[in-house]
Amino acid sequence: MARRRRGTDANIWPGFVDGLSTLLLVLMFVLSIFVVAQFYLGERLTSVKDELAGKDAELLRLTARLDELARQLGLAEAARDDLQARILSLQETIEGKNAEIAALGAALATSQAAVAASAEELEAEKALSEDQKSQIATLNAQLAALRRQLQSLQEALEAAEAKDKEQKAQIQNLSQRLNAALARKVQELQEVRSRFFEALRQALGDRDDIRVVGDRFVFESDILFGSCSAVLGAGGQADLDKLASALIDIQGDIPSEVNWVLRVDGHADQAPLGPSCALRFDSNLELSAERAISVVNYLRSRGVPARRLMATGSGSTAPLVAGASAAALAQNRRIEFKLTER
Repeated sequence: MARRRRGTDANIWPGFVDGLSTLLLVLMFVLSIFVVAQFYLGERLTSVKDELAGKDAELLRLTARLDELARQLGLAEAARDDLQARILSLQETIEGKNAEIAALGAALATSQAAVAASAEELEAEKALSEDQKSQIATLNAQLAALRRQLQSLQEALEAAEAKDKEQKAQIQNLSQRLNAALARKVQELQEVRSRFFEALRQALGDRDDIRVVGDRFVFESDILFGSCSAVLGAGGQADLDKLASALIDIQGDIPSEVNWVLRVDGHADQAPLGPSCALRFDSNLELSAERAISVVNYLRSRGVPARRLMATGSGSTAPLVAGASAAALAQNRRIEFKLTER
């Protein structure tokens, strides 16, 4: 058994050596191919690098050439722009000269036409007959007469304007004097109104229901009339007696040139008329007007001249105070007296 194993090992070894030799040969062949490929690729890479270097140099040369061409093109464009500017300037100069030539031609034509017209007039004047010359002399005399008439009219117009200015100055002076006189009359009326108000205040005393508001003396309607009534009560008549006496006392102090009047204005509150009141009056306006008329009629009966009295009704359109409280409504129901000019 031992011999057979040694024989078997001896038979395997040559095959192993052959296989190993074959493998080495293959490996050497592959390495040879790899070295050859590396050499070939190195040569090819060197050739490519050389080509690329040549192309880069050519590219740099072309770039430099393009830069030079661009510079030359910029110089050409600048020269072209300058040339165009010179051409435009020359065109404008030519146009200006053409305009001057045209103007000179027009002036020359006008001068020639004037010379021709003068020559024609001269020839026509030479051709006039003695009769025509006489007619021209007559027309010249008539023209001179018309000029003298025109001068006379101008002088008359200037004289009229001077007189008009003088009259305007006089009118202005009269207007100023009239305004001053009216101002004095108004001042006198204001003084009389102040005395009238003062006399009436002293006669009536200090009362909350009778007061002065601006240039008016205000009576609350409740002291003169009952509710929804236009008939004066006894207390109201007594207060109006004092007013009439004060007015009669001061009327003689009012200048005769002042056309004065005591205006009596009736005012109502904003509350609607009640059912019973609506049977007697159509509206607050009618109620306020009837109350003003009753006051005027009473003052007439106490001796105040009727032509010095005026009655108006305003209804609830001009409240004295705002609000709908009982106190506000009472103040808005009022009779106002104002001494003024008609």
